[in-house]
Amino acid sequence: MKTTQEKAVEIAKLIMDGKGDDVVLLNVSELNSWTDYFVIATVTSSAQCQGLCKQIKDYIKQNDLEIHTTNRKSPDGDDWNLIDLGVIVVHLMSEQARSFYDLEKLWHAGEKIDL
Repeated sequence: MKTTQEKAVEIAKLIMDGKGDDVVLLNVSELNSWTDYFVIATVTSSAQCQGLCKQIKDYIKQNDLEIHTTNRKSPDGDDWNLIDLGVIVVHLMSEQARSFYDLEKLWHAGEKIDL
């Protein structure tokens, strides 16, 4: 049985394989009570984002995970797509959104996991 961290690493690597840029995995379990890991990545187009979302959803089905929420922070879905798996939250963001929201700075106390 895979640990939550192993699953988070696999999702991060899946995004890297799909050409997601600057993929970061943060352990935030000590900082809040609602999730353990953030996977944050920059995407360059809506087509890339949609493809990555499909790959992540396929992974979820195969690895005993469940989607709690998917959310778009903009109507066209190009800026920030969030996939909430409970223990893992995936953030697929445009370069502009990632720079603006700067989640790594906001959650700087989280442990960065080497990929």
